[in-house]
Amino acid sequence: MTAARELIIEPSNGKKADACVILLHGLGADGHDFEPLVPALALPESLAVRFVLPHAPQLPVTVNGGMTMSAWYDILEMNLGRRVDVEQLRASAERVHGLVEDQVADGIDSRRIVIAGFSQGGAVAYEAALSCARPLAGLLALSTYFATADSIDLAEANRRLPIEVHHGSADPVVPESLGREGAEKVESLGYPVNYRTYEMGHSLCPEQARDIAEWLAATFQ
Repeated sequence: MTAARELIIEPSNGKKADACVILLHGLGADGHDFEPLVPALALPESLAVRFVLPHAPQLPVTVNGGMTMSAWYDILEMNLGRRVDVEQLRASAERVHGLVEDQVADGIDSRRIVIAGFSQGGAVAYEAALSCARPLAGLLALSTYFATADSIDLAEANRRLPIEVHHGSADPVVPESLGREGAEKVESLGYPVNYRTYEMGHSLCPEQARDIAEWLAATFQ
């Protein structure tokens, strides 16, 4: 798989970043999809958070008739929680691990790095965060599912990783039942999980953005 370089947004206060959010977009989008979210969060001026927004590679997607599009992995059946190309998903997760290493090399403590993802990107975020050998600050799973729940190799460094899971109650793309199922699975594995639902479809909403900002501020304080 080949992919373009990631979009990097440095802290708006001009300070050198000492914390980082790696945020993965959904199927058919790119890193610019969540670019407007960064200023909308209006994080406190005291925080110096870098946002890394990677672009997925171009892949043929089976459920879309084999059409080539921006995708972190192939979806083999519309039963999203069950049949995906796990090898491709794990390759994307390894790429995220590489981005974590890049941030550590730039002086950011891994315990001040959040891995986040929306929809297909969220499935990669689950895998990447929970299998990461370096201790992280948290996992933010947005309108997504835990595709590798039955096969993931959990890293001891993140066995108590705080997990924030958000889902739309009227999501027509990834049913809320899959989001709740993922949250319940990680909770059963002993992770501290906070699950929130919003009256929306497969998207973000202003109330959710406020909650994300509060969670990030508390995580990076």
